[in-house]
Amino acid sequence: MICLLNIPKQIEFLILVLILLFASSSMAEQIGSVSTKFKILGANDKIIVEAFDDPEVVGATCYLSRAKTGGISGTVGVAEDTSDASIACRQVGPIELPENVKNGQKDGKEVFKKSTSLLFKTLQVVRFYDPKRNVLIYLAYSDRVIEGSPKNSISTIPIMSWR
Repeated sequence: MICLLNIPKQIEFLILVLILLFASSSMAEQIGSVSTKFKILGANDKIIVEAFDDPEVVGATCYLSRAKTGGISGTVGVAEDTSDASIACRQVGPIELPENVKNGQKDGKEVFKKSTSLLFKTLQVVRFYDPKRNVLIYLAYSDRVIEGSPKNSISTIPIMSWR
């Protein structure tokens, strides 16, 4: 690894991990938020509502609500958000499934990922396809390197002809 200004190897590794962590998270459009707990110092705790489009299935959009921790630690980005999240996905246009989604090769593929702590905890959304019912299934869950959370939420999009 190239030494950055004589920084110790452990710090270089931490910087690289942080860069990869933030570079790999999917982009979502924030729709709105509501405060859930007043904090004297720093931002209030919130529930944030975001929207993201499935990167491989045009016409599929998911809306995700998730907890965001406030306070001083939340304001500076070191707080760990809870694993609470809810998802609702809808068909917003004509859907033509790519062949690798139709045949199940992309089942369980991550379509969205958001860091929910400084290190090691993420909120993810994965997609499955049920060919018998012609339905896309989206599962939102939180994971951590050491121990994940059983909290999850699911949404489906029955694929129908578009107007």
